[in-house]
Formats: sequence, C-alpha cells, structure tokens
Amino acid sequence: MTAKQGFKLRALGDEFILVGESIEQINFNKMITMNATAAYLWRKVADGQPFDAQRLADWLLEEYEVSREQALADSQNTIDTWLNAGIIE
Repeated sequence: MTAKQGFKLRALGDEFILVGESIEQINFNKMITMNATAAYLWRKVADGQPFDAQRLADWLLEEYEVSREQALADSQNTIDTWLNAGIIE
C-alpha cells in the first residue's frame, strides 16, 4: 500500500487532521482526524513509500513500548481506517 499524495497533516490541539491540498482530495463529508500515534505513522508513509501492517508495526515498536501483537493489531486497524477514508491505495 501507499499513501495518496496531496494531503497535509496539521495539528489541532491534541489531535491531528489531514487536509487535502487540492480540490481532488477535498471531501467535505469526511474529516480525517488522527491521534498522535496515527499521525506518527502517517508521517512515515506520507512520502509514498510502500508499506503493510508489518512495516507499520515495526515503526510502532521503534517508537513505543508495546508488544509485537498489539503493534500489529493497531497497525491493521490503522490501515483499515485509512482504506475506509480513501487516503491510501
């Protein structure tokens, strides 16, 4: 999978929002919000490099003290959310 290009991550209090930078990415029916952990992962994939749940889990393990099983489960949930939002392909 890869992140779709044309989005900018912006801080909004303790949360983050993903903002489309061109008209093709704007969908006013959906606001994409992320917590700090999801934003950390988005920064890792935003340059377009390919990733999968295992790669996201590896990044989580580098940054946070969690079990591999929890990191992998969280990574798959993040991917599912991003797919549903249409921000990765």
